[in-house]
Amino acid sequence: MTATSRRGGDRRRAGGHQPAGSDGHPGPGIRAEGGAANVTSAATARAYARSVVCERWNSPVRRAREEDVVDLLLVVSELVANAVLHGGGLSGFDALPEDGGVRIVVRDHSDVVPRVAYGSGDLPVDHHGRGYGWPLIIRLAREIAIDRCAGGGKTISVLVPLRETAEPSREGGRAR
Repeated sequence: MTATSRRGGDRRRAGGHQPAGSDGHPGPGIRAEGGAANVTSAATARAYARSVVCERWNSPVRRAREEDVVDLLLVVSELVANAVLHGGGLSGFDALPEDGGVRIVVRDHSDVVPRVAYGSGDLPVDHHGRGYGWPLIIRLAREIAIDRCAGGGKTISVLVPLRETAEPSREGGRAR
């Protein structure tokens, strides 16, 4: 299924990107140098996503704009909170650097695909069963994919774009 959002060109599909746990099955671990970190909350997911930006996306010749990192952390918070509150709990999380940003992958225990994930990104006019989470995700992320997992649950994958700062320094990619 293909849909278009305000950020342009979102692709929603069936298929299978899954985060990996320490046992090789999708689980609550994150692939990281030196072993898997345990992500059990939105706070630990945000910390890990920020570390991926700092350690694996930023470089001596580029650094992500802070406002884009804030958007990334907001998307992480919303996806993890949705997994915990509506998806039967978080069963996997990953943050993968790509040329255009960071891909966030969240897995939960529910097979239910949120209807609002295919919405326009318009903010709700009332709070009857809808919050701001999915509209914000749709506005801030690209390539939104929701995949049902063979063993149950679902994986939601989004690419959050990161732009480079105007003037990266020569020291570790930090802006002046």
